[in-house]
Amino acid sequence: MNSTTDIVVPPLDTAGIAGGHAPSSLPDGVSPRLYNKDLAPTQRAGRKWTAYSIFTLWANDVHSLGNYAFAIGLFALGLGGWQVLAALGVGAALLFALLNLSGFMGQKTGIPFPVMSRIAFGIHGAQIAAVLRGGVAIAWFGIQTYLASVVLRVLILALAPGLAPLDEGSILGLSPLGWAAFVGLWIVQVVIVSYGMEMIRKYEAFAGPVILVTMLALAVWMFAQAGFEIAWSTDKSLTGGDMWLQILGGGALWVSIYATFVLNFCDFTRSAKSKGAIVKGNFWGIPINMLLFGAITVVLAGAQFKINGQIITSPSDIVAEIPNTLLLAGASAALLILTIAVNLMANFVAPTYALTNLFPKRLDFRKAAIVSAVIGLVILPWNLYNNPVVIVYFLGGLGALLGPLFGVIMADYWLIRRGKVNVPALYSEDRAGEFHYTKGVNPRAVAALIPAAAVAIAIAFIPALGALSSFSWFFGAGIAAVNYWFIADRQRTFADADGEAIAVPSVH
Repeated sequence: MNSTTDIVVPPLDTAGIAGGHAPSSLPDGVSPRLYNKDLAPTQRAGRKWTAYSIFTLWANDVHSLGNYAFAIGLFALGLGGWQVLAALGVGAALLFALLNLSGFMGQKTGIPFPVMSRIAFGIHGAQIAAVLRGGVAIAWFGIQTYLASVVLRVLILALAPGLAPLDEGSILGLSPLGWAAFVGLWIVQVVIVSYGMEMIRKYEAFAGPVILVTMLALAVWMFAQAGFEIAWSTDKSLTGGDMWLQILGGGALWVSIYATFVLNFCDFTRSAKSKGAIVKGNFWGIPINMLLFGAITVVLAGAQFKINGQIITSPSDIVAEIPNTLLLAGASAALLILTIAVNLMANFVAPTYALTNLFPKRLDFRKAAIVSAVIGLVILPWNLYNNPVVIVYFLGGLGALLGPLFGVIMADYWLIRRGKVNVPALYSEDRAGEFHYTKGVNPRAVAALIPAAAVAIAIAFIPALGALSSFSWFFGAGIAAVNYWFIADRQRTFADADGEAIAVPSVH
């Protein structure tokens, strides 16, 4: 039996870790460099994330402006209405399976993604996965906040045209009004996150219905504007093999869009009440919600094409044309609510946990959130967004590594360990500990990751491999999983121990 099965951890007095720092007296075997109240496993009793909580995550994220731009792009590339739905259906089916696998890990162990990464990569090697995921997210947090501030700036000028002079000039790339809009939205998000995951859950629950009603209303309005008829395809419709390749490629890219989420979904499901809640929330939020999303996309794009032969790039294009100022303001406000919801879940939680994992003795969730937000501000994200080299090569290159990370983590947890995890050992620096490996790093996981990452990056960036670029995430994840399957240490005996003895309340 592995030596880590002998770890005995007395019950934790969670009152001793107010403020998020490691308590003065830690449970036996738990290292202050690996543990604080935000990294600790959550107690099973008192978990509040229900199927509806999971569903509202997807109600917000699926209907993001970026996703609409992607789906409308499929229409522009020559896919008709049913073909767009087919592409989204392929992606939804794959995502439903992948997110359940990832979500179950969080629900069983109660741990966030940086700690989950310790299972495969080691107690210190996990920083590789956490920093990669967090680095991508911080950059996109700033960029998404900037894009939302553009919508807010337009809304402000529509309601108060007299402020137009404030939209002139440039201070580090933004006008005074642009700065006011950006900083205002930045503050709103920081305030929400500073109250922790429970506040994020409540905000997502509020925003989900708002977004669904707004998008449905927008689709009905456009349908009426087009005389209750839509164009089901453009004059460049694909057929035969090209059509099916585009459908499959679109479905694969849909999964790639969620490459970040399939990695750190455990950040949310660690507070899920049951596996059933995850499955039910994912079912209504992924395949069912995505079909609704697809139908709205087809109506919006098809109606606009029917009206004037033009293809919109985003629902915000339609909102900008609403003739009634009050309705325009309401629709714009809904888009802002949506963007904040998406940014919180996709780009704020991951770097917050990553920073907490780097400095558990100094940073709790609130302080790490502020640090993440400050980084997202000082990088001047509008300059990143307007620089194709940064977007394509830096952020694109980091994104290409997420598939291989997923492959290693999933292969280790489901194929090698068969779901057996000694949770208390994830917080131990004992040299004989199960997750100490070699100086805290699992060299086999790193060895499996590197060649898969090289292939994924090559597929993503080498023009000659462009035909495979839509499938780069699958190549990276698949190769990494196979690599790890062959080189993993099968001589070890894995213990299965929950973390209840060192757990903290789900809401803290």
